[in-house]
Amino acid sequence: MKDIEQRIEAIELRNKKVEADKAWETSATRKILIAVLTYFVVVLFFFTAGLPKPFINSIVPTLGFVLSTFSLPFFKKLWLKNNL
Repeated sequence: MKDIEQRIEAIELRNKKVEADKAWETSATRKILIAVLTYFVVVLFFFTAGLPKPFINSIVPTLGFVLSTFSLPFFKKLWLKNNL
């Protein structure tokens, strides 16, 4: 009986971890953090490449990322509806 209780506790602990991972994956905090990091990486690249106006021009790829994160849940639901 003790073995079953330990297995149930292990499953519940795993479920909590999976739920926390899912919450992080869909959180606004994660999306904003990735957008900010994307912006700074692109700015750094534009500076290194000697491209003009790196702070302004880096907004475009960052906005592309942000827009893709907003549209993906819609396409995921559509895909699940048609494939399950």
